[in-house]
Amino acid sequence: MIALIQRVTQAKVVVETQTIGEIGQGLLVLLGVEKQDDKAKAERLVEKVLNYRVFSDNEGKMNLNVQQINGEILVVSQFTLAADTHKGLRPSFSNGAPPTLANELYQYFAQKCAEKINTATGQFAADMQVSLTNDGPVTFWLTV
Repeated sequence: MIALIQRVTQAKVVVETQTIGEIGQGLLVLLGVEKQDDKAKAERLVEKVLNYRVFSDNEGKMNLNVQQINGEILVVSQFTLAADTHKGLRPSFSNGAPPTLANELYQYFAQKCAEKINTATGQFAADMQVSLTNDGPVTFWLTV
Protein backbone atom coordinates (compact mmCIF):
# COMPACT_ATOMS: atom_id res chain seq x y z
CA MET A 1 0.00 0.00 0.00
CA ILE A 2 1.34 3.39 -1.00
CA ALA A 3 0.51 6.86 0.29
CA LEU A 4 1.90 9.90 -1.45
CA ILE A 5 1.31 12.61 1.15
CA GLN A 6 1.49 16.31 0.49
CA ARG A 7 1.42 18.98 3.19
CA VAL A 8 -1.21 21.48 2.07
CA THR A 9 -2.80 24.73 3.15
CA GLN A 10 -5.93 23.62 1.25
CA ALA A 11 -7.04 20.89 -1.12
CA LYS A 12 -10.22 19.80 -2.85
CA VAL A 13 -11.50 17.19 -5.26
CA VAL A 14 -14.14 17.85 -7.91
CA VAL A 15 -16.20 15.30 -9.86
CA GLU A 16 -18.38 16.54 -12.72
CA THR A 17 -18.19 20.18 -11.53
CA GLN A 18 -19.23 19.24 -7.95
CA THR A 19 -16.79 19.58 -5.05
CA ILE A 20 -17.07 16.28 -3.20
CA GLY A 21 -14.19 16.64 -0.73
CA GLU A 22 -12.37 19.66 0.64
CA ILE A 23 -9.96 20.44 3.48
CA GLY A 24 -8.00 23.33 4.90
CA GLN A 25 -4.55 22.85 6.40
CA GLY A 26 -3.48 19.23 6.55
CA LEU A 27 -2.50 16.38 4.27
CA LEU A 28 -3.60 15.36 0.80
CA VAL A 29 -3.16 11.59 0.67
CA LEU A 30 -3.01 9.99 -2.77
CA LEU A 31 -3.56 6.29 -2.02
CA GLY A 32 -2.44 3.39 -4.17
CA VAL A 33 -3.48 -0.16 -3.39
CA GLU A 34 -1.46 -3.14 -4.57
CA LYS A 35 -2.72 -6.70 -5.02
CA GLN A 36 -0.91 -8.07 -1.93
CA ASP A 37 -2.39 -5.41 0.39
CA ASP A 38 -4.85 -6.14 3.20
CA LYS A 39 -6.54 -4.44 6.16
CA ALA A 40 -3.50 -4.94 8.40
CA LYS A 41 -1.34 -3.00 5.94
CA ALA A 42 -4.02 -0.32 5.67
CA GLU A 43 -4.05 0.08 9.46
CA ARG A 44 -0.24 0.38 9.59
CA LEU A 45 -0.30 2.99 6.84
CA VAL A 46 -3.04 4.97 8.60
CA GLU A 47 -0.89 5.10 11.74
CA LYS A 48 2.13 6.16 9.71
CA VAL A 49 0.23 8.92 7.86
CA LEU A 50 -1.43 10.26 11.02
CA ASN A 51 1.80 10.30 13.00
CA TYR A 52 4.35 11.30 10.33
CA ARG A 53 5.98 14.53 11.46
CA VAL A 54 5.84 16.94 8.53
CA PHE A 55 4.54 20.13 10.15
CA SER A 56 6.77 22.76 11.68
CA ASP A 57 7.07 23.39 15.39
CA ASN A 58 7.83 26.79 16.95
CA GLU A 59 11.48 26.44 15.95
CA GLY A 60 10.67 25.74 12.29
CA LYS A 61 11.56 22.03 12.47
CA MET A 62 9.27 19.30 11.13
CA ASN A 63 8.37 17.83 14.52
CA LEU A 64 4.55 17.86 14.47
CA ASN A 65 2.08 15.49 12.87
CA VAL A 66 -1.27 16.36 11.28
CA GLN A 67 -3.17 15.54 14.48
CA GLN A 68 -0.98 17.83 16.59
CA ILE A 69 -1.77 20.84 14.39
CA ASN A 70 -5.51 20.01 14.31
CA GLY A 71 -5.24 19.49 10.57
CA GLU A 72 -7.43 17.55 8.17
CA ILE A 73 -6.90 14.79 5.63
CA LEU A 74 -8.19 14.43 2.08
CA VAL A 75 -7.85 10.84 0.80
CA VAL A 76 -7.94 10.32 -2.97
CA SER A 77 -7.60 6.91 -4.63
CA GLN A 78 -4.85 6.82 -7.25
CA PHE A 79 -4.22 3.44 -8.87
CA THR A 80 -1.33 4.85 -10.92
CA LEU A 81 0.86 4.85 -7.79
CA ALA A 82 1.04 1.06 -8.08
CA ALA A 83 2.47 1.26 -11.60
CA ASP A 84 5.69 -0.49 -12.50
CA THR A 85 7.75 2.04 -14.48
CA HIS A 86 11.07 0.22 -14.58
CA LYS A 87 10.86 -0.97 -18.19
CA GLY A 88 9.89 0.76 -21.38
CA LEU A 89 7.87 3.90 -21.91
CA ARG A 90 4.44 2.65 -20.84
CA PRO A 91 3.55 1.84 -17.23
CA SER A 92 2.43 -1.62 -16.23
CA PHE A 93 -0.40 -1.85 -13.73
CA SER A 94 -0.01 -5.56 -12.97
CA ASN A 95 0.92 -4.76 -9.33
CA GLY A 96 -2.35 -2.91 -8.75
CA ALA A 97 -5.12 -4.49 -6.73
CA PRO A 98 -8.30 -5.56 -8.54
CA PRO A 99 -10.96 -2.82 -8.31
CA THR A 100 -13.09 -4.61 -5.69
CA LEU A 101 -10.16 -5.06 -3.29
CA ALA A 102 -8.77 -1.60 -4.04
CA ASN A 103 -12.10 0.08 -3.28
CA GLU A 104 -12.57 -1.96 -0.09
CA LEU A 105 -9.13 -1.00 1.22
CA TYR A 106 -9.47 2.63 0.11
CA GLN A 107 -12.76 2.93 2.00
CA TYR A 108 -11.26 1.14 5.01
CA PHE A 109 -8.22 3.46 5.04
CA ALA A 110 -10.45 6.55 4.89
CA GLN A 111 -12.75 5.18 7.63
CA LYS A 112 -9.79 4.51 9.94
CA CYS A 113 -8.48 8.03 9.35
CA ALA A 114 -11.93 9.49 10.03
CA GLU A 115 -12.02 7.76 13.42
CA LYS A 116 -9.15 10.01 14.54
CA ILE A 117 -9.22 13.16 12.41
CA ASN A 118 -11.51 15.16 10.12
CA THR A 119 -11.27 13.29 6.81
CA ALA A 120 -12.67 14.05 3.37
CA THR A 121 -12.46 11.74 0.35
CA GLY A 122 -12.57 11.63 -3.38
CA GLN A 123 -14.70 9.14 -5.32
CA PHE A 124 -13.23 5.75 -6.13
CA ALA A 125 -12.70 5.13 -9.87
CA ALA A 126 -14.10 8.53 -10.85
CA ASP A 127 -12.49 11.07 -13.15
CA MET A 128 -11.47 13.58 -10.48
CA GLN A 129 -9.91 16.99 -10.62
CA VAL A 130 -7.72 17.51 -7.55
CA SER A 131 -6.44 20.94 -6.66
CA LEU A 132 -4.17 21.86 -3.80
CA THR A 133 -1.80 24.41 -2.43
CA ASN A 134 1.30 22.42 -1.52
CA ASP A 135 2.79 23.93 1.62
CA GLY A 136 6.57 24.01 1.35
CA PRO A 137 6.39 22.10 -0.95
CA VAL A 138 6.52 19.06 1.30
CA THR A 139 5.79 15.67 -0.29
CA PHE A 140 6.63 12.17 0.96
CA TRP A 141 6.18 8.64 -0.46
CA LEU A 142 5.12 6.26 2.33
CA THR A 143 4.79 2.50 2.02
CA VAL A 144 4.12 -0.42 4.36
